[in-house]
Amino acid sequence: MTTTRTSLARTELAGLLTDAAQSVSGILTAEYPTSVGRSYLHPVLGALSSGPRVVCELNDRLEGFVADEPLPATPAGLFTLASYASALGWLTESLAELTTSVDQICTRVGIPTQPPAPASPASSPATAEQGNEFDFAFSASELAAIRTAAEAAGLPPGEYVEVLSQSLLAASRITDACMEISSGLLEDAAYVLGEAADHVWIGDGPGSLPTLVRTLLARMEAAE
Repeated sequence: MTTTRTSLARTELAGLLTDAAQSVSGILTAEYPTSVGRSYLHPVLGALSSGPRVVCELNDRLEGFVADEPLPATPAGLFTLASYASALGWLTESLAELTTSVDQICTRVGIPTQPPAPASPASSPATAEQGNEFDFAFSASELAAIRTAAEAAGLPPGEYVEVLSQSLLAASRITDACMEISSGLLEDAAYVLGEAADHVWIGDGPGSLPTLVRTLLARMEAAE
């Protein structure tokens, strides 16, 4: 009977981590309707809208876990708690960085500017055939699409490309974070379910600390 209860406990712990991993990865597929006037924000709006909800859900589950077992007494329970808390903290920080990036983009496009001085023909944004206002090589169809989107957003084409690039960079960062968090949670879930033993917290092996904890510690050491 004792063995059965322990097995069920580990199944539940692994399920907690697996569910959290699925919630985090779901941020990457979230969609949010974007108006044509704000198309440069499309890459980040899905994560920006769904991320806070996921954080709240994970926090509620963590509170429920701690309420059921205020101080986990088993190595598997402690391991799970450390992994889950690390994931929640990492996700919260990543979403805060995303929010800051979006705020910077919005501030940039919302600041009133003086009408630009007349540009020379060699660099004029209005010269669609030349396209010298960009630092990238675009095809004619891409230039046309950029100018159409920029016009709808009320931005010069070059400015539109810049803010869209910032948005894509922010989206790339939150994507990398969510993928790493989700992957780490799944690794820890598999460990709890299949390999965790009473000596899980003893020794220097890879199972002595959760995947996300080891990753965060490695990053801290690299930053010093």
